[in-house]
Amino acid sequence: MNKSYVLDACALIALLRNESGAEEVAKVLSAALDKKVTVHMNIINLLEIYYDLYRITSRAKADEELSVIKKLPITLQSNITNEIFTEAGRLKASYKISLADSIALAQALTVNGELLTADHHEFDGIAQREPVKFYWIR
Repeated sequence: MNKSYVLDACALIALLRNESGAEEVAKVLSAALDKKVTVHMNIINLLEIYYDLYRITSRAKADEELSVIKKLPITLQSNITNEIFTEAGRLKASYKISLADSIALAQALTVNGELLTADHHEFDGIAQREPVKFYWIR
């Protein structure tokens, strides 16, 4: 079975903006193109990217970037399964994190994948207390 990864919004934003850590995300996506790994992202985390682009640029730019993202080797999960729903609820109730971050964490747990992120501020404390595997891009 292939290794699984889950993208958090900040990881994909790093790639789109060519920020520090972009090369790590590109490496994982390259492996996904070669069918060596699978990469997942929940549509709620993609929404974070879309609204950020919309807010700082324009709808046209956000739509353009969304089109590019949808061509990447990422399995987008457009629904929230019962397992993700209850796990995200538990994580949100247990930690002071955003709803989108709780969904990314829950998805990583349910697919037994590593969460690609740069968000130490949100996740450092959780990394010590939950069985989530993190792939820190920076």
